[in-house]
Amino acid sequence: VQLQASGGGLVQAGGSLRLSCAASGRTFSNYGMGWFRQAPGKEREFQAGINWSGSTTNYADSVKGRFTISRDNAKNTVYLQMNSLTPEDAAVYYCAAARAARVVSNSDEYPWWGQGTLVTVSS
Repeated sequence: VQLQASGGGLVQAGGSLRLSCAASGRTFSNYGMGWFRQAPGKEREFQAGINWSGSTTNYADSVKGRFTISRDNAKNTVYLQMNSLTPEDAAVYYCAAARAARVVSNSDEYPWWGQGTLVTVSS
């Protein structure tokens, strides 16, 4: 699976961004998908996951109620809508495809990764 993330940029605190991740190479709807982020000096952390159909999602506590993950299997694309952004949300965001069709939060279960897209939040 090849993944191409986009949509990052500079936004003011309180603003919104929508990240997109386009997949190619294999049957997209076979895989659970996830979004992770890595801030400077920190580990890569799970933010949101979605199962193959989009019927089940999971979020890190820090983004619940602010971020929404969704997918369009017809377009082979997964999205991350990010609202009420704070400077603590600034990071490189990565999309990833899981081995499983269900929702997973452990990065070890994601063998395919996109290149990352940078989100900067000004205070």
